Amino acid sequence: MRVRLVVAILLLAAAHLVAPAQTVRPTYSQGTPSRDGTGKFYMGREIAQVMGHQGASWLERPERKREEKPDRLISALGLKPGQVAADLGAGTGYFTRRIARKVGETGVVYGVDIQPEMLELLEENMEARGLKNVRPLLGSETDPNLPASSLDLALMVDVYHEFSYPYEMVRAIARALKPGGRLVFVEYRMEDPEVPIKRLHKMTEEQVRREASVHPLEWVETRGELPRQHIVVFKKTLLARKIHKFSAAAPPSSALAAFPLLGLLDRVTTMPAVPSEVKPCQRGACGPSLRKLMNFPG
Repeated sequence: MRVRLVVAILLLAAAHLVAPAQTVRPTYSQGTPSRDGTGKFYMGREIAQVMGHQGASWLERPERKREEKPDRLISALGLKPGQVAADLGAGTGYFTRRIARKVGETGVVYGVDIQPEMLELLEENMEARGLKNVRPLLGSETDPNLPASSLDLALMVDVYHEFSYPYEMVRAIARALKPGGRLVFVEYRMEDPEVPIKRLHKMTEEQVRREASVHPLEWVETRGELPRQHIVVFKKTLLARKIHKFSAAAPPSSALAAFPLLGLLDRVTTMPAVPSEVKPCQRGACGPSLRKLMNFPG
């Protein structure tokens, strides 16, 4: 009991340290556009220009299987029959259809794009392959319009760096994830000068993790089996949901990542009720706040 009480008090202290930072959110700035850039900057990165539907054929180029090994990526995702997934920036459905086969007839895949022309191509491709578990979905620059708490997996392949509003988009995607649901960034490796992709269409792992850290997400792993791209995996955690709900403010800031101790909450499955004689704080509202954070009765 003493150990549990100490953990609870430390969790409360850390939560109060995180809370003030939650009202701070990253901002956008404008500068001189570079080649292939928009001149809009987010967390030190210039946002890349969006590839229009006129370039759809590039997504289906025959050499893509050799260059990117898409089947390796699908295998790495560990998809299961019956799961619900979303392919963000789905385009022609190159990955949507591969996901659809993995989740099977009992599963669902949302193919999300902000260009109606891309969704028309996606629908044609799904119909041609007889895939009936794909739901095309028109999103906006700030919201993919996915159902809340519906997804086991959200996948973004070579698209996040083009989001005009990355903060708003990832916030909305995180809302759409189920508890423990995964968000997967697949981006060309900026660290590797041999990757033959324009600079603004590549990202470092560090940059991906920095930008994800301002959301209720926890980094899980970064996989390296693809020839040119990172697979950077995050999950929506128990801790992130509790802190986010507890604060009733903006999504958690990067300060959340500064408290590894808070990860203990993810491993706590049951906790006893707080005995009436325990007073986490003698004055103020700390006691009720602690019970609220930990789901204690009271």
